[in-house]
Amino acid sequence: MSTADLAAMSGLDLMRWVQSERTDDIPSIGRLLGMRFDEVEHGRIVISLETRPDFANPLGTVHGGIAATLLDSVMACAVHTTLPAGVGYTTLELKVNYIRAARTDGRTLTAEGNVIHAGRSTATAEGKVLDEQGKLMAHATTTCLILQPAG
Repeated sequence: MSTADLAAMSGLDLMRWVQSERTDDIPSIGRLLGMRFDEVEHGRIVISLETRPDFANPLGTVHGGIAATLLDSVMACAVHTTLPAGVGYTTLELKVNYIRAARTDGRTLTAEGNVIHAGRSTATAEGKVLDEQGKLMAHATTTCLILQPAG
């Protein structure tokens, strides 16, 4: 699929495409971290990944940036599902609360993002990261700037 084809898709259709296609040949943060798009709905995204030793901070647990990246991804992608074709967005603000550490030994972390408000110029969303036992690892909120096409 060409870049032009992707640009003509609604945000929801694009996220469903990412979920269904093997995009391992496309450089992305998702590929780098091994993210899987588990669920894609209008205003809601679920992404998971397996922890690994490369995610370690100096204390030997998963670096907080991994959780922050998961949260930024699920919340922003949830916002993206609400946008028509040709409309973009960018994260204006990200607030993360860390609850507990995660181990780097192949544990599954699952993040869910849900849109709270989708307006013409801004959107807000909330997210959480859970471990395999359903324990809360981190939660967050975001504000995204909606980028309307010129003209």
